[in-house]
Amino acid sequence: MTNPAHPSSPASPASRALTLPRPAALLCDMDGTLVDTEHAWLDAVAEFLHAQGSPSSGPTLAPFAGAAVADAADHLVRQGLTALTAAESARILDRAFTSRVAAGVTVQPGALRLLDRARSLGIPTALVTASERHVADLVLDTLGRHRFDTSVTSGETERGKPHPEPYLTAAAALGVDPADCLAVEDTPTGATAALAAGCRLLAVPSVPGITPGPRTTLVRTLEEIRL
Repeated sequence: MTNPAHPSSPASPASRALTLPRPAALLCDMDGTLVDTEHAWLDAVAEFLHAQGSPSSGPTLAPFAGAAVADAADHLVRQGLTALTAAESARILDRAFTSRVAAGVTVQPGALRLLDRARSLGIPTALVTASERHVADLVLDTLGRHRFDTSVTSGETERGKPHPEPYLTAAAALGVDPADCLAVEDTPTGATAALAAGCRLLAVPSVPGITPGPRTTLVRTLEEIRL
């Protein structure tokens, strides 16, 4: 797979479309990748930090991008950012984030077209998310469950992102080799998981930190991609 630099001119998505090799399966992250919920998650974390009297600036928020609720709660406790327990912190974060998602989500530009193109080519597709099952189900209702053959959510594997297990589990469920899969991610946490699983990576960064590489293609939007 080629690894083009970000386009330097404001050309239309159609004029700068990049055609990617047909993968054995498409493995898609959810928050920030298919729907614009990564910032809703970070807003929920920032709200929590503010309530705890802790800083909520960009550097403090950065480790929470792409993190599961339980992992975020553990990080809060380890870093002394809350006087609450990890379980209490997780409940508050989950409630705040779920309410934001339930209020409605915006589908990312090009996401449905990519999913429908995979469907038309007979490419099996999985949702691989660090969100809880109840949050993923809300989003699946928006995206359309018929667009996915399987889904893997937080707590359904022994280890979550950045460990490769969620992607390995999704590939196994679809009966394909991870090395033949294309993972779509937006955060360094998710990108680390996908690459460690052996997948090729299509990155649409919502936060800084994903490094270009021989198996990584970076784009600004999914509108720039053709299968």
